[in-house]
Amino acid sequence: MGGGHHMATPLAHLAALQADPPDPARPVLLAGPTASGKSDLALWLAQAQGRVIINADALQVHAMWRVLTARPDDSDIARVPHHLYGMVARGQDWSVGHWLRAVTPLIARHPNAVIVGGTGLYFRALTEGLAEIPPIPHAIRAEADALLADQGLENMRDRLDPATHAKIDLQNPARVQRAWEVLRATGRGLADWQVDTPPPVLPRDQATALVMRPQVGWLNARIAARFQAMLDKGALEEVRAMLPVWDARAPWARAIGAPELVAYLQGNISWDDAVSSAIRATQNYGKRQRTWFRNRLSDWDALP
Repeated sequence: MGGGHHMATPLAHLAALQADPPDPARPVLLAGPTASGKSDLALWLAQAQGRVIINADALQVHAMWRVLTARPDDSDIARVPHHLYGMVARGQDWSVGHWLRAVTPLIARHPNAVIVGGTGLYFRALTEGLAEIPPIPHAIRAEADALLADQGLENMRDRLDPATHAKIDLQNPARVQRAWEVLRATGRGLADWQVDTPPPVLPRDQATALVMRPQVGWLNARIAARFQAMLDKGALEEVRAMLPVWDARAPWARAIGAPELVAYLQGNISWDDAVSSAIRATQNYGKRQRTWFRNRLSDWDALP
């Protein structure tokens, strides 16, 4: 979620790429936690090597959040073509599968693109393949929401098939609900679907795969400074515009900082509490991203 705000790109990252530039003919995968400077690094790389930039960040796809997700701004977009930013409207279905279907023809057209973002599941789907599960009907999604609200996560977990139960993160309500919905809609467990995964669009060994691993203290300070910069650029106004249609369960409402600013606008918390809570939420999000990258992208080349 880095670009648009031109806080200096970490010089160590830039120096590392200048000293050992990636093969200009191959695509670059660039993963990193929020506020690590990855959008600026992607911009530098794209300009230096004649590449386009493709978004792999699940928050930056949403049309209504430009400032709050630090989407690349007009001056960035004027310098290098950017794809898959801000093109998902409120109420439009969007998932990892939608992203993979959107990114596939772009990679065919731009074989040396920089694919940059903080959403690990996007990178995994791209490099390892994604099971082609049919879309979940709205009625089943509503049934799942009601079941979770009435009977809780434990109950939903107990209804999963054994293979899926053994495989997924049982502490993550979104994952558990997804697995329940797939089983309910298709009669097949998620784990069973995943066995039939088609080959990946872009195998890891056909790309330069880079993951940014910044120091925690540096990143947390940068997150705090960047949130203040977002407020200066109109993040509160962006959230206020969405207040009449706010739905805490909608995927677009997961933009980090949005729930806290909504709580302030609704008079539930003070301004100072909203800002500190939003910064803390962003830092926690960065921590989850770092853990995920460490566990799941261990074979990617680390940028300090």
